[in-house]
Amino acid sequence: MKTRSLLAAATALLITTACTPGGSTDTAVAPAGQDVSGTVEFWHFFTGREAKSIEDAVAAFKATHPKIEVKITAGQDDTKMLQAISAGKGPDVGLSYSTDIVGKFCASAAWRDLKPYVERDKVDLGQFPDTVRSYTEYRGKRCAMPFLADVYGLYFNKKLLADAGYTTPPKTMAELADMAKKLTKRAPDGTIEVAGFVPLLNFYENVPSHMAPVWNAQWLTAEEKSAIGGDAQWQEMLKWHKDLVDWFGHDNLTKFTSGLGDEWSADNAFQQGKVAIAVDGEYRVAFLREQAPNVEFGTAPLPVPDGQQERYGAGYVTGNIAGISANAKNPEAAWELVRYLTTNTDSIVSLSNAIKNVPSTRDALKSDKLEADPHFKTFLDIFAHPKTATTPPNASGPKYVELTQEFVNAYLGGSHPDLKQGLADLDTRINQALELGR
Repeated sequence: MKTRSLLAAATALLITTACTPGGSTDTAVAPAGQDVSGTVEFWHFFTGREAKSIEDAVAAFKATHPKIEVKITAGQDDTKMLQAISAGKGPDVGLSYSTDIVGKFCASAAWRDLKPYVERDKVDLGQFPDTVRSYTEYRGKRCAMPFLADVYGLYFNKKLLADAGYTTPPKTMAELADMAKKLTKRAPDGTIEVAGFVPLLNFYENVPSHMAPVWNAQWLTAEEKSAIGGDAQWQEMLKWHKDLVDWFGHDNLTKFTSGLGDEWSADNAFQQGKVAIAVDGEYRVAFLREQAPNVEFGTAPLPVPDGQQERYGAGYVTGNIAGISANAKNPEAAWELVRYLTTNTDSIVSLSNAIKNVPSTRDALKSDKLEADPHFKTFLDIFAHPKTATTPPNASGPKYVELTQEFVNAYLGGSHPDLKQGLADLDTRINQALELGR
């Protein structure tokens, strides 16, 4: 599973124009017990090995629902799906990689309100952990169901750490800074050959949204205004990263990262031994086993700021979400597919085992069929931690996250010498975007 952060900007541009989806938004449902049949068009974003796992899950669904035919289209990201829905086309069922746009999906009615289906079929929403429920609805409107979860933690190269005299990963940000320096290897001209840790907040999965919960940095107020400028934890977080960026040299880091392999390929920098410690999701376990089986690695929770040791073990959680398009041609059959994929324990566990994503129901998490070796269990523990958090939904979608990303990139590059004022200005821009999105 991937968050596809590189596509977020394009998605944001489209969701601002996709507020009025094509087709009907009528959510009237048939009486319970109706014999459902017909064709369902299902779009998802997975490719390769992961797409095959989706095909297997749909085959299991069809075995129990022989009157429903499912046409699968893989590799369809949110951008394509939103374009299609806005044009009155698109799938019956869509699978999104971004929980950040749930608010937009719900508020714009691009995805149908699922409450009538949930109530009619007496679906127990209590089977989903609270955080998962929070990122699949907006202001009481449920337009999505959770389809597995992504949890972020730390990966470390055991050999590189051992060569530097370390036997355990860092637990505090101070320890991470010290280890990053000691683990870094440079050429005689200062060029980085191996980075202990890359502190840029736009490198692979090391991004503000994944790191903010570690610092307990808040995004929005209860009134859906930006909380960033008034939250001292944002300043502390960004100063920590800036200090380490300055130690490496921003130009050195930029040169180093520009020469690294694609995140989702076998040339991933951690898999190639070019980065000793990295932030990544639970799915990296499967990628390592497939693409870099000789790398000896470990997993751990993300380090926490000094003085916040009680937060150790928490992290960031997000996940894939499934919904029914506003203009779905066969909404009843679409709901059968969505309900099966998101609530059937055997299906969820099988998919989790195949693509190494965290199950999103309590029964699946407790299943004795769930394959949870020590590497993967790290992420199950993070998922269960009471202080694990996600980005809050809002009607403007991921715009506030993207504006923050733009500011952070500039700040770490040397712009905005007055961090406090820069964050106050960021608040203004975010609040303007939030207001436009309502």
